[in-house]
Amino acid sequence: MQNPLNDKHILLGVTGSIACYKAADLASKLTQAGALVDVILTDAATRFITPLTFQSVTGRKAFADDDLWGSQGHVLHVQLGKDAELMIIAPATANTLAKLAHGLADNLLTVTALAANCPILIAPAMDGGMYQHPATQANLDILRQRGFYVAGPVSGHLASGQTGTGRMVEPVELVGYARMLLGREGSLAGSKVIVTAGGTREPIDPVRSITNRSSGKQGFALAQAAVDQGAEVILISGPVTLSTPIGAKRKNVNTTREMLDAVLAELNDSNILIMAAAAADFTLLKPAKDKIKKSEGIPTIQLTTAPDILEKVAAVKAQTGMPEITVGFAAESRDLIANAQTKLKAKKLDMIVANDISANDAGFEVDTNRVTLLYPDGASEYLPLMSKDDVAGEIIAQIASLLASKR
Repeated sequence: MQNPLNDKHILLGVTGSIACYKAADLASKLTQAGALVDVILTDAATRFITPLTFQSVTGRKAFADDDLWGSQGHVLHVQLGKDAELMIIAPATANTLAKLAHGLADNLLTVTALAANCPILIAPAMDGGMYQHPATQANLDILRQRGFYVAGPVSGHLASGQTGTGRMVEPVELVGYARMLLGREGSLAGSKVIVTAGGTREPIDPVRSITNRSSGKQGFALAQAAVDQGAEVILISGPVTLSTPIGAKRKNVNTTREMLDAVLAELNDSNILIMAAAAADFTLLKPAKDKIKKSEGIPTIQLTTAPDILEKVAAVKAQTGMPEITVGFAAESRDLIANAQTKLKAKKLDMIVANDISANDAGFEVDTNRVTLLYPDGASEYLPLMSKDDVAGEIIAQIASLLASKR
């Protein structure tokens, strides 16, 4: 499935802030992701960083105010605005926010913003007092009302030496915003997708638990791939430390019971469920209320079955017809295909993803995976070793195809 940034024209505006160094990193990351990045620097921005820096990381000419009056004359801003599929202004100073809010066009960046017909994302960066000033807040309100997207700022150490809200968000987050905005018309636009990810923890006592080696990486990659295709994504995650994809709504859970409750709460208006989590099959019959002491001897732990989430989902689907598509995962160490086929049939799934967790380069705790996609009609598709991001893209493409065929 196509990366939403690939071959997209992104116009990056850079204004006079010490956070300009982050803009260079952003330009580089967008370019590496396949975007065609044109950069406009204000005169103040060139006091911090040069156009050559951006040309070096994008391979394309970077523009400054002198270019507005150069050989291309007054049409430059019109052409840049026409070509852009997304405009990002990062960092955006208080001065530039004021100009944008009031329609001032006294430099190449602001006149191009007026000419642009694409979504505009701004990432404010300034001292805390400037950000909190009523004038800045009013200008941001005006821009939001006009359809501008605002990312940040965040709290932290500022160039003034003080601590407060005013730091520009990190480039990796802005790449996430770009993916979300450019993917809005994707193959899953208008669909609500639930993705479960990570392992669960079944408490033994207040400090110990039964868990597994799931890192959540494949589930989070699936959430990102669904966002890339325009879906509304609910990411229900076990205890992992991964960053939530921009555009996904995350719900954190610990136990399989909590994950089941979270899934059922979202199910009735969801089109797709992707059960990528490694939810525990067993839980303690009676967890200890207090920490079990070593001096008390070796404890006896009595297990019982944990709730079967896909079984419960199948029952709901039989009554309501939702979700339209249900996808499960089978992480196996032996008899991979046979076990996956059994689960596919028993849980009434539309597709199951089978992966061999005994391999060192696939499955748990690594960045790569090799899987086999199995379908109720007996069809199958083998995906060779690739990154979990690429696996997620392939799975989402298949899900989009299944959804389209059902409709």
